[in-house]
Amino acid sequence: MAWSRRIIVEDRRWLTPEEFNQQLAVCQILPGGNILNFSVMFGYRAGGTLGSLAAVVGLIGPPTLLMILAGMLYRRFGDLPALRGMFVGLAAAAAGLLIATVAKMVGTTVKGRLRPAHLIAAATFVTAGVLRWPLPLVIVAVMPVSIALAWWERR
Repeated sequence: MAWSRRIIVEDRRWLTPEEFNQQLAVCQILPGGNILNFSVMFGYRAGGTLGSLAAVVGLIGPPTLLMILAGMLYRRFGDLPALRGMFVGLAAAAAGLLIATVAKMVGTTVKGRLRPAHLIAAATFVTAGVLRWPLPLVIVAVMPVSIALAWWERR
């Protein structure tokens, strides 16, 4: 998602950072992959039904062909140590892109001031992601606090 955000928001300016975040939020609620949902919505916005179709084919087509080729090459050369090292490097690069995208999206969301919702999100991340507490327990604990803070903030 990092490269698509950079191209769509920063390079081409097809969407504002807020529009991108809103569209991505809707895509995360829908079933299926976020990037596929995003391509359908963005394609429809740009060119209607044909735009959606073009976006999906453009998103899925080339990577599918590349993965078929990569699978064939891996089957033949997969035991080479250099290839294993390359995959470790690719995983690190992917993690870096994800972290960079999250950092840019947080900057747009926070807009200069921390709100209680940001603290709830951070607490949820730390308890479930870092401390590895059971997610259902974390959600049950955080949900009433989150609802109460949202109500208090809107009154």
